[in-house]
Amino acid sequence: MPEYTISLTPPVPQAYSEEIEKRIFFISSEIIDFKLKTGDDHIRHIEVATRNKVNEEELAEKVNFVIKNDVLTQKVFAPKVIWRSGAKRQYGEDIFNRLLEQGIAFEAGEGQVSFGEPLISLMDIFDGKIKDLVKSLFNAAEYRYPTIIPTKVVDGCGYFSSFPHMLMMVTRFHSDLDIYKEFAAEYKEKGIDASLIKFCKNTDYCLPPTMCYHTYHQLSGKEIDNRVITARGKSFRYESKYHQSLERLWDFTIREIVFLGTKDFVLDCRRRLMDATFALLEDLKLEVYCEVANDPFFCRPDTAVKIFSQRMMELKYELRMNTSAASTISVGSFNYHEQFFAENFTLKSPGEDELIFTGCAGFGLERLVYAFLCQYGLDREHWPETIRKALN
Repeated sequence: MPEYTISLTPPVPQAYSEEIEKRIFFISSEIIDFKLKTGDDHIRHIEVATRNKVNEEELAEKVNFVIKNDVLTQKVFAPKVIWRSGAKRQYGEDIFNRLLEQGIAFEAGEGQVSFGEPLISLMDIFDGKIKDLVKSLFNAAEYRYPTIIPTKVVDGCGYFSSFPHMLMMVTRFHSDLDIYKEFAAEYKEKGIDASLIKFCKNTDYCLPPTMCYHTYHQLSGKEIDNRVITARGKSFRYESKYHQSLERLWDFTIREIVFLGTKDFVLDCRRRLMDATFALLEDLKLEVYCEVANDPFFCRPDTAVKIFSQRMMELKYELRMNTSAASTISVGSFNYHEQFFAENFTLKSPGEDELIFTGCAGFGLERLVYAFLCQYGLDREHWPETIRKALN
């Protein structure tokens, strides 16, 4: 396993450690491990292990480019917590390994986990509680969307320019008899490898990185009065080597709520859903908090500007639940998009030539259930009464 020591020029303050760590694996598929080397409160080198030998100079150039473009241009923000539950819980042994040992969960592939009961029922229970809140608060319309989504929709949502590192594509063989014959001959000789992608010509569809994109596609070009739409479905984000247990999946389930209408309506809906969600989690005595956050922009010329704007204007709040006394994961977010999606999808107010405003909230159901189990354990007798009753 080749190892390289990459010097950072200039050295980077340790305050940027987290921003560096969450980008390293996306820099090159050859990187399989890394360690930040610090001194005098600065990161001076990064030790990198790769799968194969690489050009050290080129790798160092990539690392330093990402740090200069995506990291050092950022302003370091102190976490701004806007709400915290009053619960303090005890945490047991590694829940995910116990789920594997008991046959409840199965690692089906990179970033993919299959699971059975009680996780299936717990996901349905938490999803049901969130959906009930949304229906009672807003009389929301519910839709069920396809798994795949047109590439032009994802592009219209700005994903290609902001989060190319997480995009997952869908393709198929080009519809031509000669292609099928050529494929059959090469498959017989080589089996399945990366060279077979040359037979795939279609780039019309992607795997959706989030559910709300379907909603903007659905309403594209229409006049929209104040309304709320919700959906549950599969979403996909390539997490590279960051995939871990049920915390980070390439293939996961989201309950999404989209707010559309006037600025006051959208912001009021976001605030009301946040308050109702906080009350629900307090009632379940879960250790959780909500903070100002930003999206994981990558390799944009204006990464720092986008992050600064999101945080200063508090466009994104992130709901984080403890998985141990010292660690948390994001289980949901509450977002305000201003008129970005309305402009891209021509969403206007009824009878007026004015763009509407949009916002959304999303809950990762696998993460939510996993954090719940980390806090309450696998023994159902220790779970909140409302959860136990819902299982019966």
